[in-house]
Amino acid sequence: MTTESTALPRDSGGGPHNPRGTREAISLGLRQNLSQFILLVAINALVGGTLGQERTVLPLLAKQVFHLDLYTSALTYIVAFGLAKAATNYFAGTLSDRYGRKPVLVAGWLIALPVPLLLILGPSWGWIVAANVILGVSQSLTWSTTVIMKMDLVGPSRRGLAMGLNEAAGYLGVAATALATGYIAANYGLRPGPFLLGAAYIALGLGLSAVMVRETRSHARLEAANHTTTHTSAHGELSNREIFTLTSFRDKSLSSVSQAGLVNNLNDGLAWGLFPVLFAAGGLSIEKIGILAAVYPAVWGAGQLLTGALSDKVGRKPLIVGGMLVQGMALVMVAFGRDFGVWLAAAVLLGLGTAMVYPTLLAAIGDVAHPTWRARSVGIYRLWRDSGFAIGALLAGILADAYGIPAAVTAVGILTALSGILVAVRMRSTDYKPAQ
Repeated sequence: MTTESTALPRDSGGGPHNPRGTREAISLGLRQNLSQFILLVAINALVGGTLGQERTVLPLLAKQVFHLDLYTSALTYIVAFGLAKAATNYFAGTLSDRYGRKPVLVAGWLIALPVPLLLILGPSWGWIVAANVILGVSQSLTWSTTVIMKMDLVGPSRRGLAMGLNEAAGYLGVAATALATGYIAANYGLRPGPFLLGAAYIALGLGLSAVMVRETRSHARLEAANHTTTHTSAHGELSNREIFTLTSFRDKSLSSVSQAGLVNNLNDGLAWGLFPVLFAAGGLSIEKIGILAAVYPAVWGAGQLLTGALSDKVGRKPLIVGGMLVQGMALVMVAFGRDFGVWLAAAVLLGLGTAMVYPTLLAAIGDVAHPTWRARSVGIYRLWRDSGFAIGALLAGILADAYGIPAAVTAVGILTALSGILVAVRMRSTDYKPAQ
């Protein structure tokens, strides 16, 4: 779908209007906005890499450097990250609607600047937890904004493809960095080497965002002019409270997506915090742990190149339901696995199931939410989704301390499958809008 207009000013830089007061044609579509879209894909790869610097190293740092024996204590950094990211997600959409997408993106990178230093120099585990609070805020602002900007640029007809490319870039960045930091840690130690890579990502991401990214709010206004919605308010515009209730509870599709996102990140929080410890207890070397830590997000990232576009053709619901069931099966395989081969196969399956779900959930939010409040709905969805990190880390830590890691992984696998069944029962297939 291609929609063009010269009636609306194109946002330029960080401000709402072109500073010269000139007007340019605005088009919705991937091809029409390809250069900015590719730039945002590259930036989100750096956002993912900033997170990936921790995936292999931090669980080992907790055990080997800070000597944390209880899993509940060791996973506090994921709880801190998840809570900070979830809370900030709620405000990211509102801030991007009020002040523009670009200022929020740049602010996210600026906030990330002290994170590598805290991870490198932290003399106690409290410093690591503090670094993850800051990282959570930064990840929320940067990742949420790249999602919203891509939705703005492409319009409704290629939304699944856009989300697939966005999430693929982010999680391939996670995977590549997890693999690279595993190699660096094995050869040069757990600190400082792995986190210097993260510092380079932050510097590059900040520079690209400040200098080359353009504002996209005018694209959302253009789409809003041609958009119909089933949700209205007596006073016209929906309030933040009304949007929160719709996204979280009232709308069957939006709320189904929100709970599935929460459970998806719940199992990712478990994988992030406990898998390296489980694999190390199974006798694997740091290099092999790094491979397993990278394979899961690598399959997840690459798979989204296909699954996002596939959801534009077959619909959102089948991929969400199927993906949650595949993830549940993969987690049970991890729990009962005893060697590298089984864990490798499980990591591939877990990545595949997550690839089916992740971009599709975002695209489904974009299908139902009106462009005038879509950014806020995305922020609320991401609030629920990323609270899964904290809930998953707490649940996994408590269960692992009480019953062992395999029991914790099995319980979360069953919960993931049940989430998929809930989507099958509750989500409306009719909210899917096929490409024209």
